[in-house]
Amino acid sequence: MAAPQPLYERIEKRLRARADAAADGDPFPSEQRLAREFGVARMTVRQALARLERDGRLERIPGRGTFVRAPAAVRPVGTLLSFHDQMVAAGRTPRSRLVDAGLRPGAADEAAALSPGAPAGGVTVVGITRVRLADDVPVAVERAAFPATLGGLLDADLESGSLHSALRRLGLRPTLGSSILSARTAGGDAAALGVDPATPMLVETRTILDQHGAPLEYTVSSYVADRYALKVDFTVAS
Repeated sequence: MAAPQPLYERIEKRLRARADAAADGDPFPSEQRLAREFGVARMTVRQALARLERDGRLERIPGRGTFVRAPAAVRPVGTLLSFHDQMVAAGRTPRSRLVDAGLRPGAADEAAALSPGAPAGGVTVVGITRVRLADDVPVAVERAAFPATLGGLLDADLESGSLHSALRRLGLRPTLGSSILSARTAGGDAAALGVDPATPMLVETRTILDQHGAPLEYTVSSYVADRYALKVDFTVAS
C-alpha cells in the first residue's frame, strides 16, 4: 500500500495550478493568507511555495511580496533555433529592445571567430546588442557580431523581427553552429533585465557558419537562469 502523499505536496500541486492560470507578474497570496486558506501551519505552506520558487514559477521580492513568473523557455541543445522562432513556437510573443547597432572594431574573440588568421585589432564587425523579451519579460542580453560585409543587417527590423530571417533575405542561411555554455551573475546587465546584480545567468557563446561553411555570426547571449533553459538529450555509455 502506497504511503499517503505529504500535505505540503498536495498544497503545492494546487498552488502550481493557480500559478499556471495566472499571468507573469501577477501577485501571489502571502504565506499567512495561504495558511489560513488551507487551515495549515505556515511551515507547511512554506514547503509548498519553496518548490515553486525553485522552479522559477514564483519570485519573492522583499518589501513587495510574491509574484508569478512565466515558465522558463526551453530549447533543445542540439537544435539551431533563433530566439525569435523559439518563442513563436512556444506560443509567446518575442520582441527586442535595441541597445546598440553599427560597425565597430571587433573584440579579440569576435575577430578570432569571424576572421580566423586576421591580425588583432584589424577586424571590423557589424555589432548588434539587444535585450530579448518574451511576452514583454526580459529574458536575455544578446551581443551579436557579424562580418562587416553584412551591413545590410542594420536596415532590418531589429526590435520585432528575426535576424536569421534578415540573413536569409541577404542570401545567407545559418547552417551549422557550436556553443559553449558557462555561468555568471547578472552584474552590469542587471538593470536592463530588471533583476538583482547577483542573479544567476546562463551564458551561451555561439558561433554559426553559413551554407558555404564560412563564419556568419558570433553571439554571446546571457540568459536569466530561471527564465530560460537548455534541454539535453543523451545516450548512456555502457
